[in-house]
Amino acid sequence: MGALVVAGALVFAYYLQYFQGLEPCPLCIFQRIAIFATGVVFLVAALHGPQGPARWLYGVMAAVAAACGAAIAGRHVWLQSIPEDQVPACGPGLDYLLDILPWQEVLAKVLRGDASCASIEASFLGVSLPGWTLVVFIGLVIWALLMPMLARKSQIN
Repeated sequence: MGALVVAGALVFAYYLQYFQGLEPCPLCIFQRIAIFATGVVFLVAALHGPQGPARWLYGVMAAVAAACGAAIAGRHVWLQSIPEDQVPACGPGLDYLLDILPWQEVLAKVLRGDASCASIEASFLGVSLPGWTLVVFIGLVIWALLMPMLARKSQIN
């Protein structure tokens, strides 16, 4: 179920990019990486069918990946909520940064965010796309931690 939710979220993100023309900012790209990592853990767990403590290992790994995504999405939502005069200035694109800086500096620079990340390009029901992404990540954290308990409970019954 978690892998299907992740697949749906990624399909929607690429639909917005390629069919609606919404170019992802660097924080959006990092959120995609986090959601992909979460989905990989869910998919491997589903294929492996773990028993006992291994269920918790997969659950915790998926929860950690989703929590990292939630932190990035939370930072993105925060950037969108601060006053315009406090938003960091636009920087160079992610491709350029990756060409000239070590990955640690790129990561730090992207997580600081800039004006491209602070603009709200689209929203649904008054919530920006990063806000909805944050909701999805929180749901995935909860799902990842509930799955080992639900699997154990169904095995007992």
